[in-house]
Amino acid sequence: MTHTHEPHDGARAGTGAAPVRHLPGHIAAALAGAGGATDSAGQPWAGRSLSGEAAKIHNFEDDDGAADAGYLAAVADLAAGTGNEAAVVAALATARVFVPIVAQLAEEGEAVTRPQGNKSQGDKPHEDEPHGLHSDKQADMALVTLKAPDGRTAMPVFTSAASLEAWHKEARPVAVYAARAALSAVSEGAELLVVDPGSELTFVVRRPAVWALAQQQTWTPSYADAEVAGALGDSTVGFAAVRRVEIHPGGGVASATADGRRLPGGGAGPELRVVLYLEDGLDAAGVQSIVAGLNNAWARNEIFAERVDSIEVKLQRAAP
Repeated sequence: MTHTHEPHDGARAGTGAAPVRHLPGHIAAALAGAGGATDSAGQPWAGRSLSGEAAKIHNFEDDDGAADAGYLAAVADLAAGTGNEAAVVAALATARVFVPIVAQLAEEGEAVTRPQGNKSQGDKPHEDEPHGLHSDKQADMALVTLKAPDGRTAMPVFTSAASLEAWHKEARPVAVYAARAALSAVSEGAELLVVDPGSELTFVVRRPAVWALAQQQTWTPSYADAEVAGALGDSTVGFAAVRRVEIHPGGGVASATADGRRLPGGGAGPELRVVLYLEDGLDAAGVQSIVAGLNNAWARNEIFAERVDSIEVKLQRAAP
């Protein structure tokens, strides 16, 4: 029997209003000085022109717009079975990516004109003369966000200018390091970074990895995290019917390339499978009570809340 659920840390709530999430201190401090409405060079998005010199695709010197070689190598190792998704995220941490911005209509102004009345009439306008003309529409630049299948907000980023152009020809790429893109994602309320959507390989960076990127810290997947395993083990104290706990990569870890190849990483989740070995003889009510009690314990555990994006719980009968 398998139950899928999400940690109750404010990232997503199953029902009702979502609890307020308190960002880790490093992220909050970085956001406080990040400007929010500005790009990586501190220039405001609002009023950004889409033509002329202001439309250049990036500010990185001698950047040809190609994908980062380290990221491509890490993805190749993942596909070959010699790498893992933690190595891909580590490579992404030092890579330049492109954040797409698009024009959105801000407002349509009204330019009040002085009718060309007859001077002898005291400049009084004729009734059939226009009192005003609409000015040109004003366009602001806005970051692009997506809605993931599970309802969460995701921010797309692209490893090359070509992949962004293929995805959205009207979007303008702004070059930033991935850590800054992660900060922007947190600022926009996005829990996922979606790398190269619509391309041969779309790699999803889940919430704990996004936070790690934003803090420029190393990310360890929850299924390989000894402290997560320890927290889960500690949570079973007091539940005598739970004989053993194991953690494994969840069914949502894998991703697929456009041609159908499966990769052991880059999926949207659930990324953690928790296997509970229960004593024999429990009825349905007893099992439900254990699962509900553990859910509550996990929700209160800070390590679990910060490092686990989503989980699936599998129940197994313990060997006699």
